[in-house]
Amino acid sequence: MNIAFCNNKLGLIGLHVTLISLIRNCSDTSQLSIWFLCVAHTVKDKLKIERLLKQESFQGEFCFIDFNPFETFGGFRSLHGDWTCYGRLLLADIIHEDRVLYLDSDLVIELDVLTINDFDLHGHFLGAVGGGRFKFTLGREFYINKLGIEPDLEYFNSGILLLDLHEWRLKNIKEECLKIARRYPMELSSCDQDLLNIVCAGNFAKLPPSFNCEWVASGEKPSVSSNMIFHFVGSPKPWDPFAFLIHNGHQTWLNYQNKTWLSRVGDFTTADITRAWNIRRSYLRYFYRKLVH
Repeated sequence: MNIAFCNNKLGLIGLHVTLISLIRNCSDTSQLSIWFLCVAHTVKDKLKIERLLKQESFQGEFCFIDFNPFETFGGFRSLHGDWTCYGRLLLADIIHEDRVLYLDSDLVIELDVLTINDFDLHGHFLGAVGGGRFKFTLGREFYINKLGIEPDLEYFNSGILLLDLHEWRLKNIKEECLKIARRYPMELSSCDQDLLNIVCAGNFAKLPPSFNCEWVASGEKPSVSSNMIFHFVGSPKPWDPFAFLIHNGHQTWLNYQNKTWLSRVGDFTTADITRAWNIRRSYLRYFYRKLVH
């Protein structure tokens, strides 16, 4: 089974918990091949990942692939000044296999990913957990008024995707996405997630709800099933500055933290300060909701 991550330097802290939880809850890691699409990772970063895999007794294969998302996607709208997430659109070019499970790096995986290995995509190029509607998204005016998408069509979060890479190549999905992005480069409020939802227009394979249980900082712990993938959507994340005070999922995330992964636990770095500044509105929204309630 192929697993893929697109990860930048700031995402490393989240990646290590995602990896640990993935490995510890997988019934047979020898069946896994993990592909790391790396943005600005140093040799030291990659060695750290290798050591973590060894410490967790990972028995499968893994591969590091360096890529620069700005070269292909730099003309499009970014996510807090970063284009890493668009890397999902390159997976079919990089991984010469039939299918891959793409995972974000802000997850705690408390189910066995191998249970999805034989999932029938029924000819779709993509499987995701649905449940959203275009009319409730950040880009609803763009989708509905400019593109003419039906408001009640189903929308998905792209943090966990099961991709049929053969169908993806056959239907030239990357180019379809790029055509839309070139036409509307600054109107993609959710970056490549917008592009994939526009192309699918509600027509995608539905993964079990347990495979993407969204958890916002102030939200209650999801209770979809006894085993699920917790997805820490939005900001702040459980590891962000001060998040231990405000994120209800902090302890769940902490349960899988490797204390030797980062020697700087509790210290601030320039990256932390930049991240805190970029998500400052998320902190303000959180404290505003606390005040009004």
